[in-house]
Amino acid sequence: MSLPEIKYCPGTLAEGFNTYSSTALKRVFNGRKVDHVLPYNAPDVSEADAELFIENRKRLSISGVQEKVSMLLDKNKLRLAKEGEQGFYILKPIPRDLRSVNQVPANEHLTMQIARQVYGIETAENALIFFKNGDPAYITKRFDVKADGSKLGKEDFATLAGKTAETDGMNFKYRYSYEEAAGLINKFVPAYPVELEKFYTLVLFNYLFCNGDAHLKNFSLIETAQGDYMLSPAYDLMNTQLHVDDSPMALDDGLFKDFEMTESFEANGFYAYDDFHEFGTRIGLVTSRMEKILQTFMADQQKVHELIDHSYLNEEMKKEYSGKYLDKLKAINNSYSGKLKE
Repeated sequence: MSLPEIKYCPGTLAEGFNTYSSTALKRVFNGRKVDHVLPYNAPDVSEADAELFIENRKRLSISGVQEKVSMLLDKNKLRLAKEGEQGFYILKPIPRDLRSVNQVPANEHLTMQIARQVYGIETAENALIFFKNGDPAYITKRFDVKADGSKLGKEDFATLAGKTAETDGMNFKYRYSYEEAAGLINKFVPAYPVELEKFYTLVLFNYLFCNGDAHLKNFSLIETAQGDYMLSPAYDLMNTQLHVDDSPMALDDGLFKDFEMTESFEANGFYAYDDFHEFGTRIGLVTSRMEKILQTFMADQQKVHELIDHSYLNEEMKKEYSGKYLDKLKAINNSYSGKLKE
């Protein structure tokens, strides 16, 4: 694979850049002039580089199936963290055993950018980056590591819910509902009304953009400067249906406790406006604010199509990504006209 032509910032996807824009450099790399090409070949290309990556992964204690490596900035260059060094970045190369596997990094990068730029969701800082041989990788800045290398407290929702492989089996992180997950915010977050709105927005986003991997370990609380906790920036956002045949909701029980089905869900066979309205009501959102959030997700956002077009997905994947977005948009809008007549 050769290096792609760069016409859009591999960070923000803004037009007119042949490398990272100043905005991307400031957000992701502390303003340093980092190149969009790594000083390594992809692990499956270079045996010497592969050994470095294998050794690095042994020291990285971050859960998840996809292979990840720890990196840091050495002046203006990214390199693998060595033993005893604190990494500030997580690099995710092309994974294995998925459909269209070489499109995964661009998919995650695009989805994270849409979340931030279109829907105002706070996300982990991120960019697309390339190995010397042209293979893409996704890079994200750690939000749980401070500038001095010390770590902030961070607890994922599986831990908060007391779920482990020992207590709930191998699929423990899927055995819950989003209504119950909202209850964890009520329990552990002092400023829960604000954080519940953020959570509601993120659940809607994951549904609209077909993220079937929004399980309990992909939601976290992060320590604040005051020592309490808030919802962490969003991470691991991806249109998983481009790569696997998964369900519309990652959690086994879906939106509601005990997989309770509303009249809308029973009639449609999918979640629609009425379901998300009911969900917002059950988790305690102010109706007017909740409906304003819903309105945002019911509109066909032109910026979404622009970012898809600017992304580093291939043309086939761009069409599929857009098609799945429009299909889910129709689902969310289903029964809305009936709601207005009440």
